[in-house]
Amino acid sequence: MRVHAISDIHVDYPDNLAWLRMLSSVDYRDDILILAGDVSEDMDLLAETFLLLLGKFRRLCFIPGNHELWVRNSDHHCSLEKFAAVRSLCRSLGVEIDLYREAGLSVVPLHGWYDYSFASPDRHLRRGWRDYQACAWPQELDSSAKINQHFLARNTGLLCESNKTVISYSHFVPSIELMPQSIPDRKRILYPVLGSTGLGEQVRQLKPDIHIYGHSHVNQSRIVEGIRYVNNAFGYPSETRIAGKQLLCVFQGCAE
Repeated sequence: MRVHAISDIHVDYPDNLAWLRMLSSVDYRDDILILAGDVSEDMDLLAETFLLLLGKFRRLCFIPGNHELWVRNSDHHCSLEKFAAVRSLCRSLGVEIDLYREAGLSVVPLHGWYDYSFASPDRHLRRGWRDYQACAWPQELDSSAKINQHFLARNTGLLCESNKTVISYSHFVPSIELMPQSIPDRKRILYPVLGSTGLGEQVRQLKPDIHIYGHSHVNQSRIVEGIRYVNNAFGYPSETRIAGKQLLCVFQGCAE
C-alpha cells in the first residue's frame, strides 16, 4: 500500500485533464491518493475528475481549495453553500473528505483560508486576486480573518488524532517559512493569500509524520521540527519549472 499526493491539477485546462486520463488504471489499485484542492470550480468537471481517480486508486482523499469555492459561474450564491455542495458530491461518490483511518494509518484533512498573517496585501493584489470577485461570503464572514477562523474551527476535533503513521493535508500553506528564499520579490506579492499562521499552529499541535499542502504551486519537500512538509502541485500548463507534473509517493509500506 502506498500513499500518493498531488494538488492544483486545474482540470479546466485540457492538457491537465488529458494527463489525468492517461494515469494507469492498474498501477495504483492498492493505493491511496491525497488530492489537496484546486481541481476545478466547475462541479461537472469536479465529478468527472473524482470518478476518473476513483477508478484508478483504492481510496481518494480530497479537501477543497479556493477554486472549488468560486461561485461566479455557478448556481450557488454563497461560497459556504458551494463548500457544502462539494462535500455532498464527495459523499455521493465515495470520496473521503473527513478523517480517514485504516490499520496503522490516519489521513487527516485540515481546512483553512488566508488571513494576511503572512503579509499585508497591497493595492495590486486587492485589485487582481480572483477570490475577491469569484467568492461570496455570508455577512458574518466579512473579512479574510473570519473566513479563516471559520474553517480552522472545523479542525479542532482532529488535532489529537494518533496512529502509527499520521498524514495530514491542507490546500493552504501552513507556514510562510516553507516558501523558498529563491522566490523573486515580484512573486512575493501573493504571500498574503497563501495561508495562515493559525493553520501552521494546528499542524504543529497535531504533529503528523507528513503534512501535504498545495496552493503555492512551488513544489518541495522539507522537514521542519520533525514534520515532513510536501507540496506536489501539478500547476498550470505553463508551470514547467516549479510544478512537478507527476504523482508523488509520500508513504509506502504496510500500515501495521
